Amino acid sequence: MTVSENVHSPVLLDEAVEALNIRSEGIYVDGTFGRGGHSKAILRRLGPEGRLIVFDKDEVALKAAQTQFGNDPRLHAVQGSFARLSEVARELGVVRRVDGLLLDLGVSSPQLDEPARGFSFMQEGPLDMRMDRSTGQSAAEWLATAAEDEIAQVIRDYGEERFARRIARAIVRERVAAPLQTTGELAALIEKAVPARDPHKHPATRTFQAIRIHINRELDDLREVLAQSLDVLARGGRLVVISFHSLEDRIVKQFMREQARGPRLPKGVPVQHEQLQGRLRLVGKPVKPSEAEVARNPRARSAVMRVAEVVA
Repeated sequence: MTVSENVHSPVLLDEAVEALNIRSEGIYVDGTFGRGGHSKAILRRLGPEGRLIVFDKDEVALKAAQTQFGNDPRLHAVQGSFARLSEVARELGVVRRVDGLLLDLGVSSPQLDEPARGFSFMQEGPLDMRMDRSTGQSAAEWLATAAEDEIAQVIRDYGEERFARRIARAIVRERVAAPLQTTGELAALIEKAVPARDPHKHPATRTFQAIRIHINRELDDLREVLAQSLDVLARGGRLVVISFHSLEDRIVKQFMREQARGPRLPKGVPVQHEQLQGRLRLVGKPVKPSEAEVARNPRARSAVMRVAEVVA
């Protein structure tokens, strides 16, 4: 996640690049290119034999990659979800050869700050929310057709919103007269539907987050890429994940802990010690942004970075 489109300053930039333990001739993956802040820092540490593979669903991000690094033979850019990691690794012949995988989750500041993308309730824009605008339903299309139960479940599960049912009911009632088309219309509807207010959070925050996660399959893609990472990373390769809310971080934490613990077998089963070994080793403790970084970029305040290393 970047501070602004011009500054290219991702959250926990130095900490993430350091955690990748970069070798000059290594192969690395930036699963969320954004505006290239992490990629730029990784490329600085790579020698002429090093390689960097970058993914992003957003066509604007891939255009930025082409503009910044189009002439760099070390970089290979892929428009699409990082859930294609295994597929792309096979195509490029780098299965079990990748030395580091970085995932900087969530939506980037340029996406939030561009009204036409529809991610933010703070600015009027079309209710889109797709990271890849060439495919899938927009948020407006989904809200115009989804059942009330489905809308409520998405808002409850992905937004952890206690008034999910009230909001879903209001959306379905409103669309009878006219479908919701803009971020402002949805935000205003939520404000009316929510009876109690958090003084530190806009009442639409959780619902916008939930719809965005659903439209872009963010948690499904995260689970898929984590599972694939075990078959793509080399022994000693690093998995570095920066999360921005509890749902993402819970998935990452559970995955890393389970893979570090190894298989659970019934007592008395005769197995060698090596067979009980987990495939990952946890590296350090979770890292959060410094007070200085949060002061520079308030959007960093919820970030947490977790690191693991492949051992088997």
